[in-house]
Amino acid sequence: MTSIAAIRTDYKLRSLHESDVAPGPFAQFTRWWNEAMASDISEVNAMTLATVAADGTPSARIVLLKGYDEAGFVFYTNYHSRKAADMEANNKVVLLFFWKELERQVRIEGVIEKVDASQSDEYFASRPEGSKIGAWASPQSSVIASREVIEENVTELEKSFAGKEIDRPPHWGGYVVKPTLIEFWQGRQSRLHDRIQYILKGNEWKIERLAP
Repeated sequence: MTSIAAIRTDYKLRSLHESDVAPGPFAQFTRWWNEAMASDISEVNAMTLATVAADGTPSARIVLLKGYDEAGFVFYTNYHSRKAADMEANNKVVLLFFWKELERQVRIEGVIEKVDASQSDEYFASRPEGSKIGAWASPQSSVIASREVIEENVTELEKSFAGKEIDRPPHWGGYVVKPTLIEFWQGRQSRLHDRIQYILKGNEWKIERLAP
């Protein structure tokens, strides 16, 4: 049996130099995003969202990126969930992408706010019917007695919405993370990784190299 401490990978695929990167972080993210999309990575839009509760307790979970532009990075969730409570108490969050097939990470620090209701409505309308029902059926992060609670909710909602338009629940919608720092991490041999970050200074992005 292999020791946990002996598990290691030596990264060799690519390098990242200051001369390689775009002048701005969103253009650089788009370069890497397009390469990740072309690499057939499973759930390329999966990202870790880290939050901090009012009492200082950190928490992290995987959410799915559903859009981005120079305004920020967008995902959708239940406004009554634990992460939503954390973000209400502390609007500073971190997103992290790990694309192991490319030996890359992207870390995004920023502040979060809800997107406009119209944007949430538009995205909700594009979801499959099962996902729409699920948004209504789950009291996300609440303690429930059993799986049957959710299954019964789904059954009742399917009857209630039969033949009708399924509107977005008022407790469900989008958030946008507005970055103040974006770090691009490229794995290198012997743990001497390349780390280039863009940090917002006033209205301008400054490019810096970090030690691995």
